[in-house]
Amino acid sequence: MSESALYQNISLSARLLGALFYYPPSGEQCTTLVSALSSLDWRNEWPYGTDEELNSIAALIRTASAEPLDEAYQRLFIGPYALPAPPWGSVYLDKENVLFGDSTLALREWMSERRIDVLLRQNEPEDHFGLMMMMAAWLAELQPEELAEFLEIHLLPWAFRYLELMEQGAEHPFYQGIARLATLALRGWQQTLDLDVPPRELFR
Repeated sequence: MSESALYQNISLSARLLGALFYYPPSGEQCTTLVSALSSLDWRNEWPYGTDEELNSIAALIRTASAEPLDEAYQRLFIGPYALPAPPWGSVYLDKENVLFGDSTLALREWMSERRIDVLLRQNEPEDHFGLMMMMAAWLAELQPEELAEFLEIHLLPWAFRYLELMEQGAEHPFYQGIARLATLALRGWQQTLDLDVPPRELFR
């Protein structure tokens, strides 16, 4: 695979998954993506995972649920009750499980040094999983030389644990499916970029 194709695969998968983990499913950023994943055609275009893994994910995503998708999004990402899998990195990397923890500040400093700015919907931490996936897409497109460090230091140390908790606690087939899909993507990135992720203690 050429280097340009490698980064294109990362960009496309990161942009899709980032939107699905960040925006409400009925929002303009997601409605087309949700519809596309509800068909079966996407499996032939997805660059990561085996046919068996993708068939299993596709079946899960297409499974009907009594809970509307927007309500599941509210429960999993907004509240008001405790989130089964909080999507912010510092919840996993900070022993106090706080938002805007030291790891968030380290990410913010890393971004500032590279003049990377994120347009936030509100005053929220930059280490939201969906935001960081979209940032990975941006880096793959415009600053690919920075992508490996971003993934090794700021995203991958906690992302697999987050996705594990999301799949276990989502109680909705669509979000269980995209958690599995994101896990396949991150493993694919780690393999194709030959990333060396330093071990970090996780607190959740």
